[in-house]
Order: sequence, then structure tokens, then C-alpha cells
Amino acid sequence: MKVPLFWLIPVLAIAADQDRVQQLFDGKLTPAQRAAACFELRGKSDPDVVNALSRALNDPDLLSCAADDLRIAGAIEPLKQALSSQIFQVRAAAARQLGTFQKPELLEPLSLAAQDENALVASSALSSLSQYGDAAVIPHLTAIARKGGMIGDMALDRLWQLDANTAVSVARFLLSSRQVPDKLYAMRIIGTAGDLSDLPELKNVAADHREPLAQRDRGFGFMPGINLSRAAQSAIAAIESRLK
Repeated sequence: MKVPLFWLIPVLAIAADQDRVQQLFDGKLTPAQRAAACFELRGKSDPDVVNALSRALNDPDLLSCAADDLRIAGAIEPLKQALSSQIFQVRAAAARQLGTFQKPELLEPLSLAAQDENALVASSALSSLSQYGDAAVIPHLTAIARKGGMIGDMALDRLWQLDANTAVSVARFLLSSRQVPDKLYAMRIIGTAGDLSDLPELKNVAADHREPLAQRDRGFGFMPGINLSRAAQSAIAAIESRLK
């Protein structure tokens, strides 16, 4: 009795996937061969395949491909778990992939990842948060922006695009930051959307920072002097030209 061919196709496909899973971790194969096996698993969502791809995240030769495969398979949970990896490249890859799902339940883990001590992880997580276009992301961006620093300033940029009023409020808060980039970002936004009530504080900044910071040994190297007074005066002029 012959077995119908259409009955054999799923069996053969499963066997082929198992072979490719074994190839992922076969030390006798070259990185290119193992990467090819990973690519052949793209679109597969069987539990055994997903588990293998999750393990493959820890292999530098397979990390990028495995992360892509997990995203395409809709394997959100393994990617969420990868945010806790001890390997920062794995955390960064997981953060990048999770943003594509734009699911509300991922806002919290991505917000935590945006505070990662590693800049690549933090910036990848913020990039993912920036893919959200609805109001649910605003509180998360606000909390990150208020912390200042490189990631906070990037969050403020995105917040400005989504909710100008909240961005101005955060900018006013950051105007008292000790960090020069925070002040510059804050004054740029205040100059664009602030009002006359912002003028006294801007005038204080203009009076207190007349000397370019590069002349004060702040470690800017060969960068041009950063003149906060001039930036404050530009913000003042922008507000006055709009409202007076």
C-alpha cells in the first residue's frame, strides 16, 4: 500500500527543520553554513524551532538572524526574556525587534530597557518606543525624558512630535539640569513652543552662562565652545517674535 504523497510532505518538512536546528549548533560547520541553516528556519514557529532560535541568540554568528526569525515567527515571549540576557548585544537585538510589534504590554519592558546601563541597549529600546504612535507611549517617554542624558534627550525629541505641551513641560524641568545637552534641548523646545512665562528663567540662564563652556575645561576637546547664554538669548528672541 502506497502512502499518499501529501501525507509525507509535513513529515518531510519537520525532518528538514530538525536537521537545520541541529546544524545551528554543529561546531563542524562554518559560521556561514550555520547562518544559512538559520535563514532556512525563517517563518517557522514550531516550539522546537523557537526554542532553538532562542538559544541561538547567544551565538554572535547567529544573533542577528535568530532575532529576525523570532520576530517573523511572532515569538514575543522569547524576545522579552532576552531583554534580561547578560550579553548586551542580545538585549539590544531583542529591544530592536520588540518595537515592531507595537503592543501595549511591551511598553513597560521596553521602558526599563531604555534605562539600561549599556548605551546600545538603551538607544535600541528607545528606538522601539519611538515606533509607537499612540498616546499610550507618552507617559513612558515623559519619564525617560525627565531623566535627561543622551537617551532622555532623544525621548524628548520623540515626545515633542507626539505631545508638544508635555514636551514643553519636560523642557522647563530640564532647564535646571546640570547637563549642558539637557539645557540645549530644553531651550530649543521652549524657544519653539514656550511662552512669555519662560522669559525670566531663560534670562537667568543667559546671564549666568556668558562664557563658552569649552573655555572652562569641561572636556569638550576640539569642539567649538558651547555658549548657553547665546542659546538662551535665541530662545528668548524666538518667543518674543511669536508672542509680542
